[in-house]
Amino acid sequence: METNKTLDILKMAILMEKRGFAFYMKVAEQTSDPDIKNIFSTMAAEETTHVKFLSDQFLSLEKNQKFEDIALPDAAAEGVANMILSDEVKQKINAAGFEAAAISAAIDMEKKAIEVYSQQAAATIDPNEKKLFSWLADWEKGHLKILNDLDNELKEKVWFDNQFWPF
Repeated sequence: METNKTLDILKMAILMEKRGFAFYMKVAEQTSDPDIKNIFSTMAAEETTHVKFLSDQFLSLEKNQKFEDIALPDAAAEGVANMILSDEVKQKINAAGFEAAAISAAIDMEKKAIEVYSQQAAATIDPNEKKLFSWLADWEKGHLKILNDLDNELKEKVWFDNQFWPF
């Protein structure tokens, strides 16, 4: 393992997660709808969890030159990935509004995180590092799914409202 390169990747990952936290918190603060606020607040809280795990591994790698075997929560059992988006919530998001723009920006952020984490998981031979980055990539895929579902619903609403359907 190239320790300096891995430390740089961890720094970049921590920065991405902190930016994600700041972004999701800002969206949560800006929206007036409590359900939408809950979605983005939950995503922000999850980003904080990721920062903690990444920071712990950064310190371990810096001090001991290795990743620790840590217990990671089951991404499929918690948080945003398990949120059921009701039709009511979907209707509250205006396709041309602030929340829709935030969803579009968040999709790009999540795709970048998945790419970075997946590449690092594939590149490493350290089983604990692979475990961490695979877990992060999977967790971010849960975020991406929710965001894509919302975005698709918004597109369909716009298409329907503007009679863009070909039939």
